[in-house]
Amino acid sequence: MAHQLAYRVAVDGKRPVSNINLTSKLFTRARRPALAAAAFFVVAFAGFPSHAQSGPFAGMAGRWSGGGTVTLDDGSSERIRCRATYAVSGPNMEMTLTCASDAYKFNLQANVAAQGSEVHGTWSEASRNVSGTLQGRGGGGNFQVVASTAGFNANISLRTAGNKQTVTMRADSVFRGADISLSK
Repeated sequence: MAHQLAYRVAVDGKRPVSNINLTSKLFTRARRPALAAAAFFVVAFAGFPSHAQSGPFAGMAGRWSGGGTVTLDDGSSERIRCRATYAVSGPNMEMTLTCASDAYKFNLQANVAAQGSEVHGTWSEASRNVSGTLQGRGGGGNFQVVASTAGFNANISLRTAGNKQTVTMRADSVFRGADISLSK
């Protein structure tokens, strides 16, 4: 840029209006790649778990969204849209999973603790006013648990790999199951 300016002055005899204008242009052009690089690093590392995050729920923390299907006892199924939030604190995790279709909605909340490969906790589903216990096994983002309450049992499989997650639920009630794919 400075060479171009010197060439213009030598050939055309034109001078810049002020050095402040030239400095401003050079700073603006130099700043763009720096801002792009900063934005790249923020985006590139935002989806990766922190090195400080460890334990059985590592990599799950944050907000997830996606969709899938829910199957009812009459065999009918509907597409659903889902959002999940995981708050992880060492061996403990709070989870909220909300899914809805045009005619169906569920809002599952759970508090889970891990001891080695064993997990246990409590769950509740707000729209049906039911709650119960969770028990199972897992670690490293992959879990197999059973959610139970009087008259209801559901097997839940949760698998997390990077920024992708699948949740599969199978139950023995009016709600037969759900297959959900989420991403961060």
